[in-house]
Amino acid sequence: MPDESVRPFRILVLCTGNSARSQIAEALLYAHGGARVEVESAGSRPAARVNPYAIEVLRQHGITWEGRRPKSIDDVMGHHFDLVITVCDNARDACPYFPGAGAQAHWGLPDPAEETDPDAARRAFRETYNALASRVDALLTLPLEDLDPEALRGAVQAVHEA
Repeated sequence: MPDESVRPFRILVLCTGNSARSQIAEALLYAHGGARVEVESAGSRPAARVNPYAIEVLRQHGITWEGRRPKSIDDVMGHHFDLVITVCDNARDACPYFPGAGAQAHWGLPDPAEETDPDAARRAFRETYNALASRVDALLTLPLEDLDPEALRGAVQAVHEA
């Protein structure tokens, strides 16, 4: 019989618009983390919709992400997360400390949504996907549940800096 006292490790990914980087990171953590993690994402100024190029790049890697909507930080405020990761500098600046976070780390990445040319945008979203996929895979190799908050913050930050 499984141990019901073991709860999933809770991760929140923050960005400004919650339409590109944070959505991709949430999708990757959800797809690769299985039952081990619970993941949400939110934005300091949520966009009207998830960027279609984010949905496209996820679909190209077998992750269905249609029907998702950007959420506000207000939607997740008051919830406890074991780890909060900001993926853009604006979100880190808007939310330098997230109440209810066990640990926080920053994975600053360029915003692929700033590209206006379709070919450049697709290329930028592929690069963002690849950067986040390598970080997520490295994150999931860590003994997340066994690290104290300071060790967790350092290990997750080191994943970005590697």
